[in-house]
Amino acid sequence: MEKKVNKNKSGLSRRDFIKTSAAVSLAAMAPGSRYAYAAGSDKIRVGLIGCGNRGTRAGISDCADSSKGIELVAMGDLFQDRVDEAPKKIKERMLEKKLPFDQIYKVTPETTFVGFDAYKKVIACDVDMVILTTPPHFRPIHLKAAIEAGKHAFIEKPAAVDPVGVRSLIASAELARKKGLAIVAGTQSRHSFRQKAIMKRIQEGAIGNVVAGQCYRLGDELWHHERQPSWSDMEYQARNWLYYVWLSGDFVAEMHIHQLDVMNWAVGSHPIKVAGIGGRQVRTDPKFGNVYDTLGAEIEYPDDVRVSYMGRQINGCGYRTSARVVGTKGWSLLGSKIEGENPYEYKGVLTNPAVQEFTDMVDSIRSGEPLNEAKRVAESSLTSIMVRMSAYTGREISWKWAMNSSKLDLSPPKYEFCDLPVRPVAMPGTTKLI
Repeated sequence: MEKKVNKNKSGLSRRDFIKTSAAVSLAAMAPGSRYAYAAGSDKIRVGLIGCGNRGTRAGISDCADSSKGIELVAMGDLFQDRVDEAPKKIKERMLEKKLPFDQIYKVTPETTFVGFDAYKKVIACDVDMVILTTPPHFRPIHLKAAIEAGKHAFIEKPAAVDPVGVRSLIASAELARKKGLAIVAGTQSRHSFRQKAIMKRIQEGAIGNVVAGQCYRLGDELWHHERQPSWSDMEYQARNWLYYVWLSGDFVAEMHIHQLDVMNWAVGSHPIKVAGIGGRQVRTDPKFGNVYDTLGAEIEYPDDVRVSYMGRQINGCGYRTSARVVGTKGWSLLGSKIEGENPYEYKGVLTNPAVQEFTDMVDSIRSGEPLNEAKRVAESSLTSIMVRMSAYTGREISWKWAMNSSKLDLSPPKYEFCDLPVRPVAMPGTTKLI
């Protein structure tokens, strides 16, 4: 049986911290060195941008669970009720995890912000890092602001919903590299000990040359909030962001990026071409905005490696979530085992990858060797965007064109609580490729 231990509390010991502080203090005197937390302090002060369930029940609690010395000092959201409810939700989650809420939660009314510019105000506070858990559309904008201000950033997946946003992410990745700032993405499989052990063997040739793969994410529809009389179009869409392409990127980007990211990792490359199909057969009610309920694609990688993807969000159907890669000497059910000439099953330590990603981020900040995953998550985000764009238009899409030439920008005309007509549901053969 596999041994499961808790590796979440990975903060430095006092002795280790003193050593690290001394190293940081010396390094900070070198020209061009940047450290986004004060040498001689073991605290990392966090700002939370986005106070929905992802931010309050997962983001900050997983961050606090990952390492000692985490303090939440500022938070912001588009909606007043979200920030009003946030303290209770955060406390409940931390009590579930047996975390010392009073030692972690340091937010005050003066460091609580509401509105479209709340992210700027959180970033302007005395924070070392920010957690970005708003709807995906906003992430390139918020990441850019955080990196320009010299803050480390945890960015949830997907990191963008259109090619323009992807290019912004890559620019932020380069700026973070120059500034010595960490960017860690919410593609948590990359931080799973078991997944990493399996991928290492695949990369070392355990299944031979990768020739094909399959990934699936078949499940039910998710939540929906009924419209209130006082809500503008913008508010209604923002509160139901899953169902509006400009906010979520459709479910292939918002959720199924996990499977596509793992396939990119296993193959060792981003795709070169995507041919997608999909439609909206069951979720036709206007409350479902303009997203599809079914998507699929053939994803072509270098050396004629082909990966098939199937995705669905329809109630009453079967469930399936898996990713499999096939090589010339065997195959692997990713995250589980390797079969063939070199069979392997992981029997080591198990951790919660949603917590481990924060452990790795905080450790990298404290060591002065910040992780930077922005380009990688940008590429996985674009993979999912290409599936959607191809399905929506009925056109095969090349990576080169999507990355360098597509002008698709799903941004609304303005960021205000105002009228905002819903874009038409995409129709293959009619919807234009932009």
